[in-house]
Amino acid sequence: MKKIIFALLVLSHTVWACASELSMCTANKGAYISGTVTSAPKFATSSTVIKGVRLTHTRLYLRAEQDGKSYDVAMGNVYAVDYVKNATTMPRSLAAIKINDRLSLCGKKYTSGTGIHWVHSNCGDVPTASAPNGSVKIFSTSGSVGANLERSQNYCYLWD
Repeated sequence: MKKIIFALLVLSHTVWACASELSMCTANKGAYISGTVTSAPKFATSSTVIKGVRLTHTRLYLRAEQDGKSYDVAMGNVYAVDYVKNATTMPRSLAAIKINDRLSLCGKKYTSGTGIHWVHSNCGDVPTASAPNGSVKIFSTSGSVGANLERSQNYCYLWD
């Protein structure tokens, strides 16, 4: 009986956390997806350089709880809280994401294909559907949601 009550408590906490994240994402003009990571994060290099900073990404796949689809997730490394300028590996915070982790994502869905990007800060601008104030957060085993891993604004000057 105690196990059932504990399981219900965890489940109710998780449902509340998802609803809260959805509400925040909607307020930030983003598309919300939560789900389970199905592929380990991989570093994706780029030839794009702005003001001496190479724009790289971390990519992974996530099975969404909302529709069961597999989403390609592209996370901008310059927005990671522990990004190192022009690093050739992904930030540790993003590399720490593991297969079977549950993520809460707020961003912009791809216009073609199944994926989501812009899962990062919008540098304090007023959020719009084309430039939401996005996020990448990990759900703990208890159902609570961690801090946004893509909240850094250190490189916002690149787009000024």
